Amino acid sequence: MSTNTLVHAAADRVKAVLPNAETLGTMRRSPRRDLVSGLTVAIVALPLALGFGITSGAGAQAGLVTAVIAGALAAVFGGSNLQVTGPTGAMTVVLVPIVHSYGIDGVMTVGLMAGVILVALALLRAGRAMSYVPVPVIEGFTLGIAAVIGLQQIPGAFGVKTPTGNNPAVVAAEAVGDFAKHPHWTSIGVALAVAAVLLLGARWRPAIPFSLLAVVAATTAVWGLGLPTASIGHLPSGLSAPSTSFFEASHVGSLLPSALAVAALAALESLMSASAADAMSVSEHHDSNRELFGQGLANIAAPLFGGVAATGAIARTAVNVRSGAASRLASLVHAAILAVIVFAAAPLVSHIPRAALAGVLIATAIRMVEVGSIKALAKASRGETAILALTATVTLVSTLVNAVIVGMVVAAVVALTKVSKAARLEQVPLHADLPPADHHEQEQALLGEHIVAYRLDGPLLFAAAHRFLLELTETADVKVVILRMSRISVIDSSGARVLADAIDKLTKRGVLVLVSGVRPEHHRPLDALGTLDGLRTAGHVFTTTPEAIAFAHTHLSGTGIIPAPRTGERAGAPC
Repeated sequence: MSTNTLVHAAADRVKAVLPNAETLGTMRRSPRRDLVSGLTVAIVALPLALGFGITSGAGAQAGLVTAVIAGALAAVFGGSNLQVTGPTGAMTVVLVPIVHSYGIDGVMTVGLMAGVILVALALLRAGRAMSYVPVPVIEGFTLGIAAVIGLQQIPGAFGVKTPTGNNPAVVAAEAVGDFAKHPHWTSIGVALAVAAVLLLGARWRPAIPFSLLAVVAATTAVWGLGLPTASIGHLPSGLSAPSTSFFEASHVGSLLPSALAVAALAALESLMSASAADAMSVSEHHDSNRELFGQGLANIAAPLFGGVAATGAIARTAVNVRSGAASRLASLVHAAILAVIVFAAAPLVSHIPRAALAGVLIATAIRMVEVGSIKALAKASRGETAILALTATVTLVSTLVNAVIVGMVVAAVVALTKVSKAARLEQVPLHADLPPADHHEQEQALLGEHIVAYRLDGPLLFAAAHRFLLELTETADVKVVILRMSRISVIDSSGARVLADAIDKLTKRGVLVLVSGVRPEHHRPLDALGTLDGLRTAGHVFTTTPEAIAFAHTHLSGTGIIPAPRTGERAGAPC
């Protein structure tokens, strides 16, 4: 391939993920609806951005900066017209250990590296691959993430300093111990009150932004009554200038696994959120590769201004859609309003009690758990229940990356088990392939005594191959075995090798093996391992089963086991 061809191909891929006039033109659909939706989403997003920024360890200002910068860039360059991007609970689960090991600079570096990875995935057109993650794995790590987010709020809800450590359960237990030494109930009361307002309010009037109302009420009560509880602290009144001073090339190698984890999570969560937006709307359909590109640019830019890694946010996207958003203008408005808050209201926001934000995130964690989906998966099969439970457990005690890996491995094992059970080796009667006019009942009985035909159904893969070998080699003492292969859906090298072993074992026992109905697409694995070479040379591979039966009849009559075939005997219809 010439250099010019490569350049043109690369240019085409870049052009495919960039926003075009048609995409940007959608922002003229209904600006009034988008303004209202953007305002609504910003009200919902403000406490979440602050809370997730604090929970990640980077600080409240990092959460706001991320919502502004990443939210604006993903809105322009992303592949969904309705997606809202910002800091999320799932991402904080990944970022907390990085903060403990490398500090804030490590989080910024990881976000930048993850952004580059996402852009590369978009240019490689890897968007569709993310749809292959099984539902039990997604539900499992969502459940695990919800548990981790809830545990991460214990120190803030109890009004104690967050203990050091990576395991959220251990950190939460230490925080409870610290509280028991010097109990003060104001923080717990604020957190529980805010969480209760959010949960009950969402059931009563879902359209009302109870999160902001509850936070404002809690802040007013705490400061008006002079109650002792910690606030989120100082916020800068504006965005810092872009900087790369945090980036240290010496840490790239050690941070690469974390960057890959962040990129994978950002891709998965963003595409899940975009798919959810499509499902909630009437005619929207996101572009998965363009969405990865937009998320990549968002994650490259956010750290330059002091933000953290971001993803498409399912909760905020759902609010956006339900508020009547018509285009990506709503997401831009959301980012712009949060930017105004950063510049104009930072002193007021800094007085928000940590306990109030802890209550918001506790309610968010509870609402992340889809009880109906979990019950449905539990009813579906024990295997899917095991995948969900194991993924959730590993998420809680280890990392999201390990949880997804374990979930995928277990899901693959469960799937292969089902595949192996789908493959069948069934003995079939000969008379189905022998026209009655050509054979008397006595001849058919004689054939049945010495010939057995097996039909192979379904996939002959390594998961089912050994069971197939055991069944086939336990064939009764007959003279001829006919293997009907027209119903094999797929065969791999393991299946081809096991088939060859079975043929070899039967041949050594003096059984004549005949094969019929091999499909054209199965010749490659069979020929690669020479499975049928010996049979083909001997003329024992046939297009149809009646041809194989006729050959077996001739063979048995030649040895005197059954009478010679009558003149004019014909083969039947193909199998």
